[in-house]
Amino acid sequence: MNRFFPDAGRLYSAEFAADPHGVYQVLRAQHGTVAPVEIAPGIGAHLVLGYRAALEVLDDRSGNWSKDPRPWQATLPDTPAARGLMGMIGWRPNVLFSDGAAHRRYRQVVTDCLAMVPPYRLRALVMEICDALIREFAVTGSADLVDQYAQQIPLRLFNRLFGRPDQDSAELIAALKGLLNATPETGEAANAAFGQYMSDLLHSKYQEPGQDLTSWIIQHPAALTPDEGLHTVILLLGAAFEPLLNLIVNAIARVVSDPRYHASLSDGALTTYDALQEVLRDDPSMANYGPYFVLQPTDFHGTWIRPAELVLVSYAAANTEPAAGLDHQGERSDSGAHLGFGAGPHRCPAADPALLIAGAAIDRILTLLPGMRLAAEPGALTWRPGPFHRALSALPVTFRPIRPDQPGDNPWNSRTNSTPSDATSQEKPRPCAHAATS
Repeated sequence: MNRFFPDAGRLYSAEFAADPHGVYQVLRAQHGTVAPVEIAPGIGAHLVLGYRAALEVLDDRSGNWSKDPRPWQATLPDTPAARGLMGMIGWRPNVLFSDGAAHRRYRQVVTDCLAMVPPYRLRALVMEICDALIREFAVTGSADLVDQYAQQIPLRLFNRLFGRPDQDSAELIAALKGLLNATPETGEAANAAFGQYMSDLLHSKYQEPGQDLTSWIIQHPAALTPDEGLHTVILLLGAAFEPLLNLIVNAIARVVSDPRYHASLSDGALTTYDALQEVLRDDPSMANYGPYFVLQPTDFHGTWIRPAELVLVSYAAANTEPAAGLDHQGERSDSGAHLGFGAGPHRCPAADPALLIAGAAIDRILTLLPGMRLAAEPGALTWRPGPFHRALSALPVTFRPIRPDQPGDNPWNSRTNSTPSDATSQEKPRPCAHAATS
């Protein structure tokens, strides 16, 4: 895509990670609603910065926008930079990269199967996992809530929901952490370990299905092929890992560093829900991850876009667009209008479970570790570079140590510890062909 400007914002740089909103402001001033950017060295994209323009793409009424990246993939050079993007934007037969009837079929599977996990059981399972993690560092008085807490919650949770025993979660955690922090030397081994985990999971459930997400996906009336089933399970795990990790960490960072969350109840302190909504608006987990492509050459808000050119929706930039940029000033407010979960047909089908999981994880650690504080100045926290996510590298905190023999509520005597290990073991009906989608 050599027609992109040489001064395009480099979304993969440490400078962008340190101040993305400053970069969005510069891009708006230079280019308007749609700006040229680089998402990897030599790989360009159009970045949609405006709220209304983002909605035009996400809630497409023209029929000109597609999620299928294969024409774009065919234009990429065979370089490490291009190959590195395939994990996030490479085509797969799943709900994220399909349109029309295929998308509706895949989405039905996802929404039906997620709906088979009752919210009260999901919350109990999350709290059980959180208690187990907090027990590992509660006596020390300090922790890194990225590595020791938030990073492990979605992996332990989905390992259980997929129907794998708890001891297998270590295998999944090691593989995904390896991919997250991969170097040229370690990335191949981590990818192989993840592939082995997924292969073993699918093979075991085809051989002996149970009452778990993997089996429900395999048995769904949509009759996914083995390849479609595999990529649906991979998508669920991917959508749970990085987005949930960042949502939990970014919200905790806000709560422990912002005095608005420290007031007494009589003073109207903000809640965990408020923190989640603020993060989804200002610093969404996947800040620039809405890949789209036009089917016909299009003049979009003054930018000429051709088929096979990547268009990314910046949820973070659109959510924080200055009010003067709207036709009706003040139409968007702090009451909850944001694109943190996307919009339109491809809006995240797991938005409600995600908020439940993140809210439970945040409430649990704040309850068990009252008075928790950042171990560094907010401005000293570092953000992990990458074009798509908004992710803290670490979240160091301190708190009053808690010991197993102390009275009161603690992770050793919590009632949530009595939650059955197999939280999805209750008999449930198989999903019907006409269950409602979100």
